[in-house]
Amino acid sequence: MGSLMSGNTTSLRGSKKVDSKSIKEKRTLLNEYDETQNTFFQALSNVDESSKQLFNDIITPLLSPVQTAKDMYSLGKSVVSLIPGIEGDDSTARAVGNFFKDRYGSLESIKQTFATDPVGMLSDVSVIFTGGSMLPGKVGKISKIASIADPVNVATQAVKGTSKLAGLGIKPSLGLVTGAGGEAITKAIQAGKDAGPAGLIPNPVKSIKNKKAPIMKKNILYKIFLLCVILSGSTLFAQTVTGIVSDNTGPIPGVNVIIKGTSSGTATDFDGNYTLENVNPNAVLVFSMIGYATKEVSVNGQTQINVVLSEDMEALDEVVLVGYSSRKKSTLTGAVSVVDMGDLEKTRVAYVTQALQGQIAGVQVTSSTGAPGDPIEVRIRGEGTIGNNNPLYVIDGIPSRDISFLNQADIKSMTVLKDASAAAIYGSRASGGVVLITTKSGQEGKISFEANYYTGLHYASNLPNMLNADQYMNTVEKAWNNSDRTGTNPYTADKGRADFSDTNWLDELFETGKSQNLQFTASGGSDKVQFLMSLGYYGQDGIVIFDNDKYKRLSYRTNLNVDLTDRLKIGTNLQLTYATQDKLSSKGDAPGIIRHALLRPPVIGVYKDVNDPTYSQRDPFTDLPFYLHNDRDNGGWESDKYEWTSNPVALAYFTDDVRKDFRTFGNVYAEYSFLKDKELTFRTNVGIDLSFIHNKTFGENFGDDDGGGNATDQGSGRQNRPNNLNEERGEARTITFNNTLNYVKTLNDKHDISALIGTEYIDNFSSSIGASRARFDNTDSTFRYIDYGGTEADLWNGGSASEWALFSLFGSASYVYDNKYMVTTNIRADASSRFSEKNRWGYFPSISAGWKMSDEDFLKGVSWLSNLKLRAGWGKLGNQEIDNYAFLTLISQTDGKVVVNRYGNEDLKWESSESTNIGIDMGFLNNKLTASVEYYVKNTSDILLPIGLPSIVGDVSPTIVNAGEVSNKGFEFSLNYRESSKEFKYSVNANLGTVINNVEKLHPNVPNLVGEVTRTQVGQPLNAYYGYKMIGIYQNQAEIDSYLSGTLNPSVKPGDIKFQDINNDGIINSDDRKFLGSPIPDLTYGISFSSSYKNFDFSFLFQGVEGVDRYNDSKKILDYDTRPFNYTTNILGAWDGEGSSNTIPRVAFEDNGSSKVSSIFVEDASYLRLKNIEFGYTINGIKGVQDIRLYVSGQNLFTTTNYTGMDPESTDLIDRGTYPSSSSVLFGLNVKF
Repeated sequence: MGSLMSGNTTSLRGSKKVDSKSIKEKRTLLNEYDETQNTFFQALSNVDESSKQLFNDIITPLLSPVQTAKDMYSLGKSVVSLIPGIEGDDSTARAVGNFFKDRYGSLESIKQTFATDPVGMLSDVSVIFTGGSMLPGKVGKISKIASIADPVNVATQAVKGTSKLAGLGIKPSLGLVTGAGGEAITKAIQAGKDAGPAGLIPNPVKSIKNKKAPIMKKNILYKIFLLCVILSGSTLFAQTVTGIVSDNTGPIPGVNVIIKGTSSGTATDFDGNYTLENVNPNAVLVFSMIGYATKEVSVNGQTQINVVLSEDMEALDEVVLVGYSSRKKSTLTGAVSVVDMGDLEKTRVAYVTQALQGQIAGVQVTSSTGAPGDPIEVRIRGEGTIGNNNPLYVIDGIPSRDISFLNQADIKSMTVLKDASAAAIYGSRASGGVVLITTKSGQEGKISFEANYYTGLHYASNLPNMLNADQYMNTVEKAWNNSDRTGTNPYTADKGRADFSDTNWLDELFETGKSQNLQFTASGGSDKVQFLMSLGYYGQDGIVIFDNDKYKRLSYRTNLNVDLTDRLKIGTNLQLTYATQDKLSSKGDAPGIIRHALLRPPVIGVYKDVNDPTYSQRDPFTDLPFYLHNDRDNGGWESDKYEWTSNPVALAYFTDDVRKDFRTFGNVYAEYSFLKDKELTFRTNVGIDLSFIHNKTFGENFGDDDGGGNATDQGSGRQNRPNNLNEERGEARTITFNNTLNYVKTLNDKHDISALIGTEYIDNFSSSIGASRARFDNTDSTFRYIDYGGTEADLWNGGSASEWALFSLFGSASYVYDNKYMVTTNIRADASSRFSEKNRWGYFPSISAGWKMSDEDFLKGVSWLSNLKLRAGWGKLGNQEIDNYAFLTLISQTDGKVVVNRYGNEDLKWESSESTNIGIDMGFLNNKLTASVEYYVKNTSDILLPIGLPSIVGDVSPTIVNAGEVSNKGFEFSLNYRESSKEFKYSVNANLGTVINNVEKLHPNVPNLVGEVTRTQVGQPLNAYYGYKMIGIYQNQAEIDSYLSGTLNPSVKPGDIKFQDINNDGIINSDDRKFLGSPIPDLTYGISFSSSYKNFDFSFLFQGVEGVDRYNDSKKILDYDTRPFNYTTNILGAWDGEGSSNTIPRVAFEDNGSSKVSSIFVEDASYLRLKNIEFGYTINGIKGVQDIRLYVSGQNLFTTTNYTGMDPESTDLIDRGTYPSSSSVLFGLNVKF
């Protein structure tokens, strides 16, 4: 039961302490028992000093019956012998024995309870002595005791006795009355209060004062009652505590005031006032608020407690997770960044990775598109390889390449390991950086509930301005006139046609989207067991019409930590997530919903007229321009004048592509501490990442009949002809088993030593099966299953599986002397199944050191300098993220003949990244202002490249070889200022990261890697844009003849694009191409601000990139194409005669130079975006509720950029039309209980 009363050592005899002599006198009665088995001394050890003498006087006569009883009857007989008037009553003795049997089951259980919960046992005995109603049988005889010791009188005297105790300075304890007597004691106390002092029984305190007086039976009764009332004294002495909480500037609103060890609490009001009721005089109050050091104050019977909080300057020494272990932040020597969870929580986004945008220097986060559920790309310190650059995520010690299943509300901390000296402990998987995530767990002594809900509206913003119908007709009329066309201009005659529409396709496609998020968390625990459970739901209906771009995620998480002993701890984390995405064609040209919304001419309507013979209720949408019948050559439709784009609204309507993912992610761990001070800890951890996917896509036939298709499909619409179903089911399972032995020791307060060794084994298996079928007679959703398709000839199926494994040995050691000099070293050895046996092992070492100069004597007198630390580190990392069987020769069998598809390479080995990092950490003005500067150089070698073999060896795929080398170097800056000493509190965080990417080496047989619009070449960044450089517009024929002097009969005309003639030969050809830009940003940055004033709070986050380019293919096909697509309003400024424009060429239905890959379409995609802005108000003082916070939040409300595409934030090298990131306004409510 632990200590039952506060630490007061004053006895009931006054100020005299209980000495060993009194205990020895009692022990003489028990000398026949072995001391180590003596129940009395076990019981006594569970009672506080201030109660021991009273307990001693009571316990002695009760001890003998308990210890000597041979059965329940003899126990009952012994107990009854203590009760005056019924000492020899046999039936009563049996009733008492039965009572104990029902309560405890066995004598051994009674003895154990007597030793561990003596007060509970005494409570049960008190029921017997007072004729309690819980005693089975013979109630009449037992109640005889009431005539001698009326419970009312006893309770009255007990109350009087506790009052005297209070007068002596002895405070009642927490008062948990256990056992069956609790109810009877409560009733007796109440009866005593109602009856008043009867004066029938001597004051038990006076009896106790003479320790040499004989212990009479009546005194036993009084003392039992008195002890139980004392132990339940909190009920009698509960009080109300009030006070004011302030700092050095005045009262502080919103401070949490909690009774330690309970969930009871409140928060201060506007003026810093608080009131707590039913506070035990011995309680401890905990005062806490972000930005201040938590303070604990003992009540000690006070009714008014005023507290002054001091600013929390201990952030420098917070404990940071660094990989299989943790370190003090002040002793870190590598490039480690800790995410500010306060800022992170205010980014209301679907994925945790999105919330990292703008938070950490050198970390770039980009959405592939703005469509709900589409993936997010994270890059740490740039692109290091041609292959996989994704970071490794480690959640509660279990690695993963994906964290889309996590909820923001479940995350306790995030740490980013950016350089090799910090990340080498993760070896072959860490070349892209490591993000360590710790999820929330229950807290000792606190039971709490929290609910967070927000909902909001999303809308498309920053859309290009498209031509209306009149502008479009004027433009295409001019394009005809500017081209070598003969005959009458058809657009002139078409102006004002009655069947024309004036459609803004972007307005028709985009609608207001909706999202909502609900998170409920319950957590709590004791000093032995802590738990947390959370249930979360996130749903978003995107901004494209017809709700076929939705994303939903339902998650459940539970966490349990149990201290089995003071050395052994076990625990588990389990996350269950079910996610569903209605996948839309969010980018590209197939089917390209966004792209076709840009291209489709405004003169075409969205829906056909109901009187149109080709109209149908199932498919009411327009398709081919002004469609009449399926014979194009005889006027079936007008694609010669109005390009046959697809109707984007119809594409959105008929989209049916559902992706489902059920995921189980979790771990079970155990820790055991060795040695006297628990310096050595062994931890074993088993984790599983199990995913089941189900993807199902149905392509329903729609659109106009263009006369195409085979004989079976004649008469069908041209879209999804024939209708078809594709379905895939798969599973992926990764099991991780790691074990670590960690030693941490501090010697003489000068030497901090830590060392860790460990092993890890990871096993992965994945498989999938798929099938497809075409020509469904019934396309209702009920029949969209493989078995309901057409003939067996329309059925295809297949399946595959793969597996890999990784075994690792690793170690780490760190030494810190006097908190000034520090060194850390790591080593990891990985063996991967993805390489042949002779190259299976890879070794990844690192070393780093730090010097805290601010603690040196020569700087101690600089009062404004709080911290100055120099850091330097070097390390080596690997990359095993390649195909599972890249080193093997792949073969296939066709008609009994074995064919080589790809030749293997047994010499294939790890990609290796070697990096050096130098850093400076600074703190000023008591660490109100902190700054960090980093410089890094990272070289990645042995990059995997595909090498094509000569045709003489056959038609085979390229063989993978180690051939490339890429370098990244740059600076990172972080700045933080916090002001929390005034009523208006705020903090400002700014970060900035630069990177210079360069290809250092390629294979001799592969001088460059050529993409559609890119080229990777030594001396340039990865995937640099490559093409012709525009220098203006030809204004007249004389300029053309002069500039293209080496060209025979040039085909260009005035108004066409003028390209740079690099070799000055008068000819524009492939020799005049150059590098035009890089998709890798030179600079990433973020600026966040958080503030509070009384109960109000306000925050915002700006995020941006500079020096990044994007190939805008949408611009090319809109304003520069030779077909009659729609245009942006930029075309209104096109060249229209000499001197009219030198930036936009003439509009024409012939090549004006736009067919070339050129700098016109390589645009600066730099941007600055207001990622988040939030305003909140917290309500305190509601009974039963800790606080309620109301807030309104905006996402992506402002963007400034020169990029003319849909969204500058894109991951694709070529932007063919991308679903834009939506702007949103959200309203939320957060309630804590």
